[in-house]
Amino acid sequence: MDPFSSDGELVHIHTAFTQSQHSTVLSDFDPSSFSASNRLPVQVLQYRAQCALGQNDDVISSISDADAKSTPDLAAVRVYASYLQSVAQGSGGEDAVAEAERSDLAVKEAKSARSFAQDALLVNLAESWIGMRKGGEEYQKAFYVFEELAQSPSSASAASLVSQAVSELHMGRVEEAETALNSALGMEPDNTAALANKLVLDTILGRDAGEARKKLESTDAQNEMLEDFKAKREAFRTAMGKYSPKFEP
Repeated sequence: MDPFSSDGELVHIHTAFTQSQHSTVLSDFDPSSFSASNRLPVQVLQYRAQCALGQNDDVISSISDADAKSTPDLAAVRVYASYLQSVAQGSGGEDAVAEAERSDLAVKEAKSARSFAQDALLVNLAESWIGMRKGGEEYQKAFYVFEELAQSPSSASAASLVSQAVSELHMGRVEEAETALNSALGMEPDNTAALANKLVLDTILGRDAGEARKKLESTDAQNEMLEDFKAKREAFRTAMGKYSPKFEP
């Protein structure tokens, strides 16, 4: 039996991880309670949950050189945690950045997955993320998936609430988006995705976004949105420097 199937031993921890319930993955599942063949997948999911929570140092220190050498899955997790740590520290050590805008290939992969995983949550989420990229009527379809996750007590998480809020924003439903974002911040006050989208929401509503921006800066000073703001500010100042004010008498 596939351990990830609906009747498999790993279905509950995998579902919790997919729903971004990372704290639940760590607190509600003990690797020793699983069969020997499934303990490694559980351990990997828990390490990945720690990475999602920003605990990269803990993951790196937990996986010894010997474990990484003998177990490729653990070696992969350790490399992943090291990469995330490097990015978080802004080391500038990344040699290459690849950016692909290939929604067509993403759609192809999602269709392929759908052919053998009709009701898989992960496929539903993948199709929703693609829909958010494509826009138009796809926003509504994505919203239904995110809302179902966000509003169910068993699957709600800050990530699903933020996803619901973003889809609401794209459809112009700012009040509903604000409710979802406030719920996300109630769960995780320092959730950077929620804080960044709160900044966007306040700007859309014409509010003073200073407080939201300060909160985001104190939580994640190198957030992509803040870096984009800085770049645009510098570009504007450079443009200003090319002109001198002229006053007519």
